[in-house]
Amino acid sequence: MNISNKLFQDVEYLAYLETFLTENRVERFKEVLSNRTNHITVVAEDVYQLHNTSAVMRSCEVFGVQGLHVIEQKFGKRIDKQIALGAEKWVDIHRYNSVQGSIDAIKAKGYKIVATTPHGTAQSLDKFDLSEPVAIFFGTEKSGLSPEIIEQADDYITIPMVGFTESLNISVSAAIIIQSLSTRLRESAIPWQLPKEELLAKRIDWARKSIKDIDFVTERYLENSNRREE
Repeated sequence: MNISNKLFQDVEYLAYLETFLTENRVERFKEVLSNRTNHITVVAEDVYQLHNTSAVMRSCEVFGVQGLHVIEQKFGKRIDKQIALGAEKWVDIHRYNSVQGSIDAIKAKGYKIVATTPHGTAQSLDKFDLSEPVAIFFGTEKSGLSPEIIEQADDYITIPMVGFTESLNISVSAAIIIQSLSTRLRESAIPWQLPKEELLAKRIDWARKSIKDIDFVTERYLENSNRREE
């Protein structure tokens, strides 16, 4: 059942849905969402091993990053539900079939394009400037990010390393960077939390995902609303 965007801003609809949830569930949604952010978003480019994309999604969920962008230009869908362990229900997945399409769409949302790379003039993770909304791009397992992303990036970031190895597995790199940046962000004075309208929409979205026969429940709400308006 397709519902209008207007319904995702309907406070009465949320109240109705929450009558089908336990009080603990409702409070848990509020608690988790209070730590969610879109100030940082994550982009995975053509990751070959599907469990790596799924692990990145899990890291986003665990550390409070609400959006994951997946470029599927070469290898198709890379989400493994077993590895993600349900994270796909709680993280917003945005899919693209081209690199340029992803860059254009993400820039249009006001994000600075940030490439992860161990080389060049990349800023160290612990010194990286978070004052602007950032989209952190992660590349393929073997070759890293494509030249198309490297050339168009606004900034570059790297994980400080002191050993012989120059790189880490993408899922490990993503976990380290997401955890570090999200922790620093929450400790800062930057307005990083979701705005009220997004909080409301996510509470409704998560409630819908937690209710069996949600289409029937929604139809009943809409019927009752129409009767009240008559």
